[in-house]
Amino acid sequence: MTTGPAFPAGFTWGSATASYQVEGSVDADGRTPSIWDVFSATPGKVVGGDTGEVADDHYRRFREDVALMQRLGLQAYRFSVAWPRITPAVTPEALGPVEQRGLDFYSALVDELLAAGIEPAVTLYHWDLPQALEDAGGWADRRTAERFAEYAEVVAGALGDRVKTFITLNEPWCSAYLGYAAGVHAPGRTEPAAALAAVHHLNLAHGLGSRAVRRAAPEARVALTLNLAWVRPEDESSPADVDAARRIDGLQNRVFLGPVLRGEYPADVLEDTAGVTDWAFVRDGDLDVVHQPLDALGLNYYSPTVVRSVTSPRATEARPGADGHGAGAASPWVGSAELVQFVDLPGPRTAMDWAIDPRGMTELLLRLRDEAPGVPLMVTENGAAYPDEVEQGPDGEPRVHDADRTAYLHAHVSAVHDAVQQGADVRAYFVWSLLDNFEWAYGYSKRFGVVHVDYGTQRRTPKDSALWYSRLAAGNALPPL
Repeated sequence: MTTGPAFPAGFTWGSATASYQVEGSVDADGRTPSIWDVFSATPGKVVGGDTGEVADDHYRRFREDVALMQRLGLQAYRFSVAWPRITPAVTPEALGPVEQRGLDFYSALVDELLAAGIEPAVTLYHWDLPQALEDAGGWADRRTAERFAEYAEVVAGALGDRVKTFITLNEPWCSAYLGYAAGVHAPGRTEPAAALAAVHHLNLAHGLGSRAVRRAAPEARVALTLNLAWVRPEDESSPADVDAARRIDGLQNRVFLGPVLRGEYPADVLEDTAGVTDWAFVRDGDLDVVHQPLDALGLNYYSPTVVRSVTSPRATEARPGADGHGAGAASPWVGSAELVQFVDLPGPRTAMDWAIDPRGMTELLLRLRDEAPGVPLMVTENGAAYPDEVEQGPDGEPRVHDADRTAYLHAHVSAVHDAVQQGADVRAYFVWSLLDNFEWAYGYSKRFGVVHVDYGTQRRTPKDSALWYSRLAAGNALPPL
């Protein structure tokens, strides 16, 4: 069989999930509620009234799922730890007792992966904050970052003898802006100043957490995953559109990259948001804490971002953009909501109504090549939702022919290869997601998995995209569509 471009020897092909999206068993073994338990149980917050109460039942079926990954030839599995399973009685003042049964679950998962020849990569925070901390202020409260570091040290201490990579946070942009400004993610607040405080305390949590992981597991790699945006002005000759792109790039990208990579917040972002907050929550020495050495940097990329100024002759009724869920919703774009519009691009779109342009993958990896020289890169999420249909094969077994998803993955993996050819030190790619799962505010209405899940029976069926991805992992080169 002919293959396309080859990747460097040792490149890692993996899959990814998140605890609340797949585990279920939300009250098992001492686990207490997270912000997503409370948010999803609130009428009107999640499509269909769905919750993660059962999800993919991964908490009880993880051995089956690891065996499936092994059959597909996946080399790594990025999963997240549910904080409420580890310290279910945490308070803003103290971490509380450690729940051994929670640690035992993740330890068993790690052992199962290693026995199958699959490398575990652990994300310490993928959005399921203990509700008790949210009740005291959540990420807008500095104490949450302090408790996070203590929790990170517990997990790294328990798993660090076998886990080589710990990712402190997943997509802090979503946690801060969608949770505290737009209100479309848990905890559902629409408080712009709290969102910016959350930005800083998440950055601080990364720094404190990095130190904690290195204390507990000195041999482990410490990474951070950001959902950076490839932001472009609609009209590159328009100073107003260019400035709109600068604003969004600042809020999405530079407000995280600046402190993490350089120990400073961008002056223009502070100026753009001065009418919202004076950033007094940034204390002396905080930026030194945030600016920890990185052993790797993760990129999550799905879709391009094109913006215009509201003064553009093409301006229409504004919509919030990103995941603001339409006109009239609160905006995540703190300090710029009334000045910037997001452009609906022509061409094919995914079931999430996201435009498709794999060039953004290449461009963002090259940006990180230049802004974080010497830091190995990982694509920690990339994938697409489509309205999959299950068919019966000639043998009577279910089949899912997801040509659109396979084409999406082929194009984006090719874009990763382009970046590698141009000097980006990319070491790994994790497809999102291993399984169809609870897609946050969209509930079970969107399917991102390369493996289909029948939520009534929990039957797993690898889609055509999973079989294509399996060939990619086996050959370390792009297989044909």
